[in-house]
Order: sequence, then C-alpha cells, then structure tokens
Amino acid sequence: MADVAEQDANSLQIPGDNISAPSSPATARNDCSITPLTPSPSPRVEIRPRMACPFSVVVAIDFGTTSSGYAFSFTQDSEAIHMMKRWEGGDPGVANQKSPTCLLLTPDLRFHSFGFAARDFYHDLDPEEARHWLYFDKFKMKIHSTSDLTMETELEAVNGRRVRAIEVFAHALHFFREHALKEVKDQSSSVLEGDEIRWVITVPAVWRQPAKQFMREAAYLAGLVSSDCPEQLLIALEPEAASIYCRKLRLHQVIDLSLQPLTNGLDMDGSRPFDSSFRQAREQLRRSRHSRTFMVESGTGELWSELQTGDRYIVADCGGGTVDLTVHQIEQPQGTLKELYKASGGPHGAVGVDLAFEAMLCQIFGEDFVQTFKAKRPAAWVDLTIAFEARKRTAAPGRANALNISLPFSFIDFYKRHRGQSVEAALRRSNMNIVKWSSQGMLRLTQEAMNELFQPTIGNIVKHIEELMAKPEVHGVRFLFLVGGFAESPMLQKAVQKALGRTCRIIIPHDVGLTILKGAVLFGLDPTVVRVRRCPLTYGVGVLNRFVEGRHPRDKLLIKDGREWCTDILDRFVSVDQSVALGEVVRRSYTPARLGQRKIIINIYCSTTDDVTYISDPGVRKCGTITLDLPEPLPLLGAVGGAAARGGGLERREIRATMQFGDTEIKVTAVDVMSNRTVRASIDFLSN
Repeated sequence: MADVAEQDANSLQIPGDNISAPSSPATARNDCSITPLTPSPSPRVEIRPRMACPFSVVVAIDFGTTSSGYAFSFTQDSEAIHMMKRWEGGDPGVANQKSPTCLLLTPDLRFHSFGFAARDFYHDLDPEEARHWLYFDKFKMKIHSTSDLTMETELEAVNGRRVRAIEVFAHALHFFREHALKEVKDQSSSVLEGDEIRWVITVPAVWRQPAKQFMREAAYLAGLVSSDCPEQLLIALEPEAASIYCRKLRLHQVIDLSLQPLTNGLDMDGSRPFDSSFRQAREQLRRSRHSRTFMVESGTGELWSELQTGDRYIVADCGGGTVDLTVHQIEQPQGTLKELYKASGGPHGAVGVDLAFEAMLCQIFGEDFVQTFKAKRPAAWVDLTIAFEARKRTAAPGRANALNISLPFSFIDFYKRHRGQSVEAALRRSNMNIVKWSSQGMLRLTQEAMNELFQPTIGNIVKHIEELMAKPEVHGVRFLFLVGGFAESPMLQKAVQKALGRTCRIIIPHDVGLTILKGAVLFGLDPTVVRVRRCPLTYGVGVLNRFVEGRHPRDKLLIKDGREWCTDILDRFVSVDQSVALGEVVRRSYTPARLGQRKIIINIYCSTTDDVTYISDPGVRKCGTITLDLPEPLPLLGAVGGAAARGGGLERREIRATMQFGDTEIKVTAVDVMSNRTVRASIDFLSN
C-alpha cells in the first residue's frame, strides 16, 4: 500500500498485514493506492427520523444566470412563503420579483451595487469612466463551463479586468444576505439570532461536486453561515426544488398546454394567439403580487390526485444558462419524491439566444468591430444587450410584424468612425434579408430572423427531453412540467407542445419564474422530502488487491514482502445512476501506516460510466480528496511510559469513514474506533 505522509496522499495499512506498498511502478504517480479494511458492499441504510426544523426561519436564494431573488418562510407558519420586496429600478409597470444577476465593482475592486441598481448606474457612467469600472453579468455560466474550477478561478468583467470568481459570487451573496436579514427582521415578532436562520442556495442539478462546493465556499466568504456550522446551509438542486413546489399546485395555478391544440400558432378556431392564456395568467399574477405572500398547500395539491402509484413525471428547468432535467415519482400517501434517472441537461438556456444575436451582429458588422466596440464602449454594449433582452421576451410564434431593436447612438457613431460608412450600408452589404434597417435607428428582426436566433437553443432543449423520455427507466411519463424563466417564452412553449404534446401532459405553473425559489424554501423547511436520488457519477478510491494471474495485467503487479499485489484497482463507493436513499451510507476503515501520523489523505476518483476496473482506465479521473485529521491517540489502560506503543498497540488503530451520497452534496464523517472519538473529516473537490 502507499505510504501516506502526514501532508501527502499515501498512508494506509491493513491491521495485521504490516505492509506499506508504494503505488504502481508502471505509473509514476503520487496517487493513493490503499487496501481497505472493509469490503465493498452496497450502501447500507440508516433510517433518519424526520426531525422538527431546528431553525426559526428559512431563507432561500435562487442564484440564476440572468436573474436572481430570495424568499423566506417562518417555520411556525410554513404554509406562507414571503417573496422579497419589489426591487428598485427596472422597467416601469413591471413587478420585479427577481433582479438581474448583475454586479458592479468600483475601479479599486470594492462592492458598489447589484441588480437593477448596478445596471442603471453603469449605464449612466461617462463612457471613458465606465472603462475603469468592473461590471459582471451572466457570470454564473463560468462555473458550469469551467472544467478545472478552483478557488483561484477568475471572471472577466465587461471591461476586460479579471477578479477571482469566489469574490464576485461572495459579493452577490453578501448583498442578498443584507437585504434578506433586514426584511426578515422587519417581519419577525422576536429578535432572531444568526444561528436561527437556515440558508438555501439553488444550483443546477447538472453541476458537479466542485461547483456545489464552490457555492458553499462563496457563502462562507459572504458571511451567510460559518464553516463551523455547515448544516446551516443547504444546496438545493433547481429542478428538484421546482418538483417539490409542483407537488403543491392546484389546477387553477397552472396552464395545461395539452388542452390547447395549435394551428399555425393559433387556437384551433384561429381566434386567439397561442400564448394569450399564459399572458392573461401572468397579468392576473402581476396584479396580486402587491401582497408578496404566497400560500402553499399543507399536503399535496389536487393536480396529484390524477397520479397513481408508480406514475412518473419530468421537470424541465429552462433557465438562463442551462436546461436541467429531472425525473421524479411521487410516493403516496407521504408525498415524498423518488428520483428515477440521474439529472441531465446542458448549457442550453436563454443565453444561447443572446449569443446567437451577437453572432448575427458579427456577421453583419464584422467580428473585429463588435469585439472592439465591446472593449471600448462596454456600457453601450450592455445597453444593446438589454434592448435585445426586452424584445426577446415578446417574441412569439406566428407574429406578423418585425421586432424593433434600438441600436445605441454610440454604436452607430462608433461604426461610422471605424468603418467610414453607415450601419445601413453594412446591412445592405451583408445580404442578410431577414434583418432590415429602420430610419429611426433600429434593427428590424423579421419572424424568420427570430426563428433563426431561437431555433438552435430550443432545438437542443427539445432534443434533450426527447432523448430522456426514450430511456427505459423513464418510459411512461405522464406529466412534463416546464419551469424557469425561459419557460415563459411562447417560442419555447410552442416547440415543446408541438414535439411532445401527444406524448404527455405539458404543465406550466402560472408563476413559472418563481417556481424554483418557492420550492427551495420548501426544501429548506423539510430536506428529507426527496427520499431517493440517483448518482450522477461513479465514485471510488484506488486500492491494492491480491494479484490473480491471468485476471490482472502484469504491469499492475507489485511484490512487497514476498506477496503479490495488483495496484490501482477502483474500489467503488457508488456507481453512476445508482439509486441511493437518503440516509444510506458507505463505510470504509483505514489505519495509519506510521506511529504518530496525524493526517490521512485519500484520493477520490470518478467516472461517467461504471465499466471501469482501474483508476488508470480511460475516462477515470481524480476529482477530490478525503482528509482525516487524526487526534492524538489515547494511552491504553495500564500502559506505562509508552509501553503500548512499544508493544505495537497503536499499529492496529482503525479509523472508520462514513460517506453519504444520498444528499445534494457528498458528505463524510469519521470515528476512531478504539476510542470512539470523532475524527475531523473533510471532502474537497476544489483543490485538484
């Protein structure tokens, strides 16, 4: 087995075997090859009784790619969910239940503002001064797209300056903390202490462990909770949160697209635009929002009365950055949820339409010009993206008239200075007939142009849902819930209805953009509501096993003290798409290789498939470490002057590690078996 130095990753030994074998000589690595004290059984279940919530209030933060917000509920009145106060700024006449995910830092990197306030202040800056300010928007996408995420990963502001991503996220979370605490205290009849608040932060279900840990570290840095009280913060998976809330829906709170057959974007009688009922529902919701308090069912909503035991449904969270799919089964009569297939999806959110618009601008005006304009006139570029966002929301199938998008004067002027011709001439020269020019300084996007911008993203979403529904484990889905901000788009609604309307019932909650936020509050009130989850990856460690001639390759052979070992064998903790119940644990026992050793570090490996044998197989990668901080061993009874140590008593010291894979995050605890003392154990996916 590998020798584990106190700060290095190599020191585990089997009691009684007295072996210290290095890792495979065929591969020059410092990986931790260990022989476990325990075999590799399936996870065992420890029944966790549902306990009364030890917190007085739950505050959930829906940290989205394009918009964010928070809501809270007092545990003594858990059927009432309070939405945050109306945000300052924004468009007149619109009730802003969420804020744009925009952050503004001063030139000396201090926090200035977030949301509408950041957007509007940046807009009003002098163009030359704006070049020195750091404006970030849609920065959550970076966490999803970065394969080697660490605490040192950087984000680039609109002006090109770079800042550590963890600091940007911490600034945003600290902003929400201050706003939420003030509002909670205003509504609380008693003085709340910091440890009486449970915080919940939402993340996409397709995010891997490093991204989830990143959000937790950002929350620690923002002061939401202390790292000494990790249980005070929960990470909620976005489609899972939506599913939790959808259990509560009543029939009058949803739009059933399955009951609205389409003919060229109209109802069957051709009298009403496709999205009119959804617009009416949204308007009705807008009028009622002055109360900002939503009541939820104490049990499950009447929609679920149509579900029979064993029925399954899909929640498609169509957000700004990602599409996130989860498959659930509701368990009657307790109303708990069971995940039937591992979370899937990808980076196919509404931002894809924005990127397609930028690509269209590059095609018309030249990529070099667009990049120069973004660098030299960052605030004007933000204005242009805001103008497009507003028009994008009004795009609907079958729309006869074009969509007008105002070009900032600085764009028109900048192009004329750099190219020596007008933007109108550039449009004519591009031969892009689906985009026209208005003498009022606007680009006119025809319906064909809008279809071209939307189609790649919407096509990917529909494809993902169809592929998921074709899986044997998912066959027979009765309901498809569309949630998330992008689900408000009539363009997406029509495409999903056309492709899947005959396969299942397509349901959209009225408050579709707030579904995840409300569900996250419910999750914070009862984290045991999702009883069974599926593992997204295969996880395990590298171990030594007895070498078997003909079964193990010769390059894995290691001879130590006359014994033959096979190195680099993957000892699985859990397998990809394995069903793991809440409270199930995986146990392994390890022992230090040396007397006085104070730390054991174990490398964790993962794979997207289960068809792997060795940690050196293709597709297997080191993804994290488990660290066990060993307390000073207690002296044995009757031992005098270190006799226990000389007699070898400490050599058989056993550390039992317990891992949980059924929660939204992987957790580890450990105990020193001989003394029954807790061992400080941590799991790290960010320091790879």
